[in-house]
Amino acid sequence: MRLQKYMAMCGVAARRKCEEMIAAGRVMVNGEIITQMGTQVEEGDEVMVDGVVIHQEAEKHYILYHKPMGEVTTVSDEKDRDTVMDHFRDFPVRLYPVGRLDYDTEGLLLLTNDGELAQHLTHPSCEVDKVYLARVSNNPSNETLDKLRRGVYMEGDERRTYPANVRVVRDESLFSDVLVTIHEGRNRQVRRMFEAVGHKVILLRRVRFGSLDLGDLKRGEWRELTEAEVKALQSI
Repeated sequence: MRLQKYMAMCGVAARRKCEEMIAAGRVMVNGEIITQMGTQVEEGDEVMVDGVVIHQEAEKHYILYHKPMGEVTTVSDEKDRDTVMDHFRDFPVRLYPVGRLDYDTEGLLLLTNDGELAQHLTHPSCEVDKVYLARVSNNPSNETLDKLRRGVYMEGDERRTYPANVRVVRDESLFSDVLVTIHEGRNRQVRRMFEAVGHKVILLRRVRFGSLDLGDLKRGEWRELTEAEVKALQSI
């Protein structure tokens, strides 16, 4: 089995992240630092990540967490900011977030030790729908919304965004609430999309990820997925 796949199956991270860790020299096999992606792992080999031996965990866990603003979606943070993992330090297995939510974005975040599923759900070819509720400045016109539906060029990005599904669900004098569905995962994408059409995102919450709904889960709360919810994710 390839080293990065083994790491993912041990719940270290999604496979692409595991490849980055290998390239950075953070992984050892039988006492030797490995930086090549093609390295094979066999039964009985000792694999260490950051000095800690990893093992495949028989029991998989899947957590739906309502991330509040003010937390980073990383295992640790060089700026010593709060991370989503602070809530799961005592969890019986090591969990890792599937994808990311920005520091100033709240909402649905999936965490798991199932590296294979995490890799599948974050791979661009999977095209998992992500639904956000965005509160934006002023009131976007139908013409503006149509631009988002066709795709826009965001500052600093040479590729047009894929067409988004956008629908205004609330209009007030100074702001509008807009449901936005995308399947890409570019950096700060929803905020940059609205900036490209002249509107600032005031608040942003992810309310759906694939087949999962945030529901009435309060900020900072979490729950384990049901068996049916796990099977629905696996079938995407």
